[in-house]
Amino acid sequence: MMRRRIPGLKSVTPISEDVPDGFFLVRVDRLHYRWDRQKPFFSLRLTIIELVPFANRSISGRLYCTPKALWKLSWFLRDFGYDPDLLGREEIDERAVLDLTGIVNVSHAMVDGRSLLNFEGFAPAGQWSELAQFLPPGAAA
Repeated sequence: MMRRRIPGLKSVTPISEDVPDGFFLVRVDRLHYRWDRQKPFFSLRLTIIELVPFANRSISGRLYCTPKALWKLSWFLRDFGYDPDLLGREEIDERAVLDLTGIVNVSHAMVDGRSLLNFEGFAPAGQWSELAQFLPPGAAA
């Protein structure tokens, strides 16, 4: 067995472990399609821009592509400013989603003893200043 030293490994911010329920201004870092026979989905990783105490942390979750769940995927794409022409053609270009920003409302649920992150809602990034007035003092810049 060989050991390797990887400088910087311990300083990586955890993914969604210490992020509470609530609203965050985020940037899309990854969107990747995952095929599943019963529930195909997009795996989504977002980096938090605002709430200051959680800035630069990542949160990950799923957006399902089943007929009953397409409304939420569409909501996400519209509010994050995805290209309306591509959306009108029912096409998702994973590269075109990278670096889009918006607001996400997250919550956690316990399923089979595991804490899962849910995307409860989305809003355009331009609404952050309106929403920030309702956040705790010092939470938003």
